[in-house]
Amino acid sequence: MSDPVTMRQIAERAQVSIGTVSHVINGTARVRTKLRMRVQEAIRSLGFQPSALAQGLRLNRTKMLGMIIPDITNPFFPGVVRGAEDVAFRNSYRLVLCNTDNEPAKEALYVAELRSFRAAGLLIIPAAGSDLRAELSSGTPATQPVVCVDRCPEGWTGDAVVVDNEEGAYQAAKHLIRSGHRHLAVITGPALLANAIERLNGFKRALREARLSIASEFVQEAAFDTRSGYQAAKRLLRMLPRPTAIFACNDLMALGVLHALHELDLRCPEDVSLVGFDNLEVCEYTNPALTSVYQSGYQMGAAAAGLLLERIKGLQDAPRHIALETELKLRKSVMSIANFDKIPSKKPRRRSKANREAVLAD
Repeated sequence: MSDPVTMRQIAERAQVSIGTVSHVINGTARVRTKLRMRVQEAIRSLGFQPSALAQGLRLNRTKMLGMIIPDITNPFFPGVVRGAEDVAFRNSYRLVLCNTDNEPAKEALYVAELRSFRAAGLLIIPAAGSDLRAELSSGTPATQPVVCVDRCPEGWTGDAVVVDNEEGAYQAAKHLIRSGHRHLAVITGPALLANAIERLNGFKRALREARLSIASEFVQEAAFDTRSGYQAAKRLLRMLPRPTAIFACNDLMALGVLHALHELDLRCPEDVSLVGFDNLEVCEYTNPALTSVYQSGYQMGAAAAGLLLERIKGLQDAPRHIALETELKLRKSVMSIANFDKIPSKKPRRRSKANREAVLAD
């Protein structure tokens, strides 16, 4: 393996000073066209590759953006990452991705390491219970701006790009109410997450406007994943009277609800209507196709990266809180109460005694 090409070798080949070579490579000063072309030709002929690490140390900032997400297996987040990466790449930045598993301690470690690696800026989807302000107050350089994405930790006053979670949930609940449902339940996300709180608030606002009350047991907290959505649905569906409609505050939990309905020999929407939130691609292929609140992960990530790059360029205006619009996508998982009497009853599947006991015990 040959030794790396040095600026001295380039200077000798181009018959210029080392300072001139440095100015051409780093763009630190204007160089006459004739000299710049000689340096560029020497770089090509010698196969010189500039060290991004060395440049970062000189400038105290690399061309790297750090992105920290809570759950790489959640199918909503890849769209957010893709939007951010596209914008970063078009602007000659590179995105480094870190996954926290929703653990604040792991998040804090990644923040510290990305800071030490001189990332130009950070995009963070905070973990549940994140103390991001404390993590960033321990020496984050002013030249390393941070944008929160999708949700904000408590007390966050910096830049953020989210969606209008409350309005999206409000429209979902309004659709169920307009369809005649009066016994509505909600499966919400973790109480520590801002977007879960906002979606629950939107759901309750629609009920208040319709002068509908909701029993405390009809509000079930889950973990924004399929398994916890399934478990919450099993609790709701065994209640008497059971809800005629469920709003699951993300699509993964809605998939869990569909599974619980199937296990209990209940039909969607004939027995229980269902609305999700996220509008994952799978919504169009479930049985029935799932009505869901659309939020664009790609647009969210792209907007957040664009805002971060503005900060890196030194724009000093006040912190911005961008809330993107949502849209309710109507499909087949909601039925009007007025049509319930027209639905033929379904003969329940016969189960062995052991299977029945297993389902009830789960």
